[in-house]
Amino acid sequence: MNNDFKPIEANKLTDNVFSLISKDWMLITSGTVDNYNTMTASWGGMGHLWNKNVCFVFVRPSRYTYEFMEKNDTFSLSFFPKEWRNVLTICGTKSGRDINKAKETGLIPIAGDNQTTVFEQSRLIIECKKLYYQDILPKNFLDPAIEKNYNGSDYHRMYVGEILSVKKK
Repeated sequence: MNNDFKPIEANKLTDNVFSLISKDWMLITSGTVDNYNTMTASWGGMGHLWNKNVCFVFVRPSRYTYEFMEKNDTFSLSFFPKEWRNVLTICGTKSGRDINKAKETGLIPIAGDNQTTVFEQSRLIIECKKLYYQDILPKNFLDPAIEKNYNGSDYHRMYVGEILSVKKK
């Protein structure tokens, strides 16, 4: 991995998680540099569960990244400086089935330390190992307004991943 990245302990992360995920967005990536896909996400979180530092992310079954999340044990979350917002927009609106997102955007994929793919231009990288998944079930919505996020179909799958490493530029 690029030497510009320095490891930090997950519990020493000082970024505001709410802003980091919902306002700055992230790329969820699964697979190796030779065979991966990435997608932009703004839903997720971080915390402590089962005596482990974890991230949780949400991926719809219709997304190409879902196939990679299903067949790989690890995934990464990559966060970027503000000037990369247009790249994140492309990665969230175009499918890896149709375009090579790295080639289209100038992203440089590099191998992470845990059978993951991360991006050289990231400012923060979190690598995770899947621990658990759960499909979002509409029958469990306690607030009926949540349904407006789905139009009656394509409910997310939530993945909980143990944080294996955090690296920051």
